Amino acid sequence: MSHDSSLNQQALRYHEQPFPGKIATLITKSFTTQSDLSLAYSPGVAAPCLEIQKNPDDAYRYTAKGNLVAVISNGTAVLGLGNLGALASKPVMEGKVILFKKFSDLDAYDIEVDETDIERFCDTVAAISPTFGGINLEDIKAPECFEIERRLIERLDIPVMHDDQHGTAVISSAGIINAAHITGRSLETMKIVIVGAGAAAISCGRIYRFMGVREIYMSDSKGLIHAGRSDLNAQKLEFVAAEGMNLSQAFENADVVVGLSAPGSFTVADVKRMAPNPIIFTLANPTPELFPEEVRAVRSDAIIATGRSDYPNQVNNVLGFPFIFRGAMDVLAKTINMEMKVAASHALASLTRQEIPEYLNDLYGTQLEFGAEYIIPKPFDKRLIVEVSASVAEAAVKSGVARVKEFDLETYRIQLAKRLD
Repeated sequence: MSHDSSLNQQALRYHEQPFPGKIATLITKSFTTQSDLSLAYSPGVAAPCLEIQKNPDDAYRYTAKGNLVAVISNGTAVLGLGNLGALASKPVMEGKVILFKKFSDLDAYDIEVDETDIERFCDTVAAISPTFGGINLEDIKAPECFEIERRLIERLDIPVMHDDQHGTAVISSAGIINAAHITGRSLETMKIVIVGAGAAAISCGRIYRFMGVREIYMSDSKGLIHAGRSDLNAQKLEFVAAEGMNLSQAFENADVVVGLSAPGSFTVADVKRMAPNPIIFTLANPTPELFPEEVRAVRSDAIIATGRSDYPNQVNNVLGFPFIFRGAMDVLAKTINMEMKVAASHALASLTRQEIPEYLNDLYGTQLEFGAEYIIPKPFDKRLIVEVSASVAEAAVKSGVARVKEFDLETYRIQLAKRLD
């Protein structure tokens, strides 16, 4: 039996036994007596209902809304598997629910919406939104995902984020910040090539630009995006190069390449054209554009990251979304804005440069040290919830999107540190 076949069998057993699926509900209040029944349901439940009718924000006091995230997909872009449909996306969405709970203690529930029409999908999500304190959109294909996220952000007053777009942007930004630190570069003078022009690529380009990067080139399956092309959507038009320019020219003396495409979409010849000490992120998953061994064969001076767990510097979205939503929801933010996402990136970068706790070295069986092989934190770093969530919450307050009236950062950090104990 092949390794892949064995893994598939293990995965199927894992999802089937001892109970189908990966999630269940948990009762959080005493419910053992007739008195409990009268408080939890009729007649006692009328009291909080009436309070919420008078003041909708009281839903955060009397219900689970403030700690509950909806993980919502229509299954049109499931992992690297493509358009599997809503029902077949459910195992992935249940997995996302586990990650929310494990890493940030946010409760979550998966909702698979069997709808590909943008307007009807948005109407469905908006109609059920009162249940939740935040909405994580997942595995929705581009370019529809841009419009769906935009419309829902405009319509709703709770955090909405399409993680496939922004997760990679936040984590890769942290890696670029630290790689720039190691190589003595400034973000403002960097030349970045993004190979790929899907949801994650567009979001990466936007956040890099917001952080100060001025020179960004992007390519899609037809080559470099430039002003002479007539087949570009509104998102790609944000990153047009000069007419007639090609991808090989973009790679000349580039400081960074971020691969968000497919194996072979750029080559070792392109890598050779890059500036000294290049920063090379090959993030196609599970098979990167180039494997680290291929890069090192021609550029021993490179700093490399991938999307895989079996190489150093994994760009893993679990470093972002649980803690971004935690910070946003704890201050009752109305949205997740660019300031909050950039705050998460800087918090991740800063955490990587701090002294490494010994439990992390033990867990990963290595001696971690800030440098070319360690520019991004590890997912099981227990400090993530404090550093990232606190930075996001503070940014929400400072940028004016939080609804909490009083916010004490140090008190909040203490609360976060206790949450996963």
